[in-house]
Amino acid sequence: MTRKSETAGRSTIRDVAARAGVSASTVSRVLGGEYPVSAATRNRVMRAVREMDYVADARAKAVAGVGTPTLAFVLEDITGPSFAHMARGVEREAARLGHLCLVCSTDGDLRQELDFIETMRAQRAAAVILVGGSADTPEYRERTRRIADSLASAGSRLVLCGRPPLGPGAPVTVIEYDNEGGAYALVAHVLAQGHRRVLFLGGEPDHTTAQGRERGYLGAHRARGLEPDPDLLLHGDFTRDSGHRLMRQALERGLDFTAVVAATDMVAAGALTALHEAGLDVPGDVSLAGYDDIPFARDLHPALTTVHVPYEELGRLAVRTALGHAADSTDAKGAHLLLGTHVVVRGSVAAIGD
Repeated sequence: MTRKSETAGRSTIRDVAARAGVSASTVSRVLGGEYPVSAATRNRVMRAVREMDYVADARAKAVAGVGTPTLAFVLEDITGPSFAHMARGVEREAARLGHLCLVCSTDGDLRQELDFIETMRAQRAAAVILVGGSADTPEYRERTRRIADSLASAGSRLVLCGRPPLGPGAPVTVIEYDNEGGAYALVAHVLAQGHRRVLFLGGEPDHTTAQGRERGYLGAHRARGLEPDPDLLLHGDFTRDSGHRLMRQALERGLDFTAVVAATDMVAAGALTALHEAGLDVPGDVSLAGYDDIPFARDLHPALTTVHVPYEELGRLAVRTALGHAADSTDAKGAHLLLGTHVVVRGSVAAIGD
């Protein structure tokens, strides 16, 4: 009787070898397709594989250096629309280049993130793509540098997509977009419409993406000789509920403003609902702008003025560059690339007096 694995009754590679009358290494060679094996032997092995419904273990195949090469995409929240579009770019480009894409949503759990990365290192993933801002602290840099070194030692590559770079010499690929510049251009557009009291609904103060967008808000004012009222800078997170809550707080406190700039389109959507609930018209009473240009931004009423971020292209570029396929990078292994952003003007911002 053929011996079975003690775990869940699965056949092992040794079971297949016993059925075919060959060694386990011969089975591995047949499945890997990289070593010459006689046709008769190959036929016996493949017949045993079919009869025993054997499925090669992915980890074993990775350690053996065979099977479909893998890319890992690690993000905090896969339900976020911008992250979802980036994930689509990663998955499509990985598939085009013949790689399997695995996605890990960590919900902000650092231990889960580290465990997943270690699994990908053990499986010799071609690259691990970390997405989204974080707190740029010495601890972050030290931890991420260790991850990058560990992956590099296993022949893998760490890609930071929208995360803070680690400085010169780190074995990482960095893909960014002009986060601060997009916010600067957006607020400059609002100020050009005559607004001087602009409420900013920002993200968490220690989050690098939120910090960049706040710097753009402040910089656009100061470039025009204006100093924003500190009371008009409110902090929450990047969700719809945060925008709704912050907007209600601003109205309840009686803050004086004629325009609102939200750190994301999701925040803007929540703010828009709160303004409508308060009986205020957008843009008749209050102008409103967002950031990200996610698809539903054009379907709000009114359609949302926002900043377009090429999230899907970010994902595609992260894959191409990490794998050395980026045409615009002579040294993909040390690449630090920056994509542009631009303001999309729709109906939610009006000039003062219109």
